[in-house]
Amino acid sequence: MTLSVTIVAQNEERTVDRVLDAVKDLAEEIVFLDSGSTDKTIEIAQRHGVRLYHQDWLGYAEQKNKAIDLASGQWILSLDADEILTPELKEEIRLLLKSDIPDNVSGFSLPRVLFIGDQPVRRGGFYPDAQLRLFRKDRGRFKTRIVHEAVKVDGDVVRLKNPMLHYSYKDVEQFAAAMDKYARLSARHYYENAYKPWRAHPLNELLHPWWTLFYRQVIRLGVLDGALCFKLNIIYSDYIRKKIRYLRELAQESR
Repeated sequence: MTLSVTIVAQNEERTVDRVLDAVKDLAEEIVFLDSGSTDKTIEIAQRHGVRLYHQDWLGYAEQKNKAIDLASGQWILSLDADEILTPELKEEIRLLLKSDIPDNVSGFSLPRVLFIGDQPVRRGGFYPDAQLRLFRKDRGRFKTRIVHEAVKVDGDVVRLKNPMLHYSYKDVEQFAAAMDKYARLSARHYYENAYKPWRAHPLNELLHPWWTLFYRQVIRLGVLDGALCFKLNIIYSDYIRKKIRYLRELAQESR
């Protein structure tokens, strides 16, 4: 079964060398779709012998689907430019594709370990954060939405055992900035696609963040992961609050 790795990127010199090094010798090709990097991303990608393409930014889902269209493999491993396969996960995928995969199985989800800088966060709702990234090309596409794009496949999905490493944020401040951005985009998505008045109610804005913090710190054992996890969950709970507030603002503006 042939495998194509697809990666979309822009200005990812911090992580892209490790991302590409981790998938070398795993796939028949690496399709690398850049949307206008001005740092060393393209130079690094070229050193790894990728199939390099340029595409002006189309949107999260559209850009990743464009990379899939450029790939020739029967299976697609779609990675972000800050997601690094562990050796154990790489070997698990290699053996999987040599095995007799049931026809009803169309994809596999990969657990992710979030890193803030070089520090992993393994509890508090941040793990396993499994993402469907390995799938049959003819049965999977990223579903178009403003944010938090995800693959939709025709068939069953199985979770793999070993994780990939997600080096998405350099520090807590960058995580906080991203959460504010995602809150605005998520509010826009819910307003345009799944608006319900109760979602934007002030009582929901008051109670939902507190429940989120309790759930992630206590039930999901974030308290065992120390000060960093607590800071992240404070920010994440505030993300929930902002998303509700932004949704209410959008509803009020439309009246």
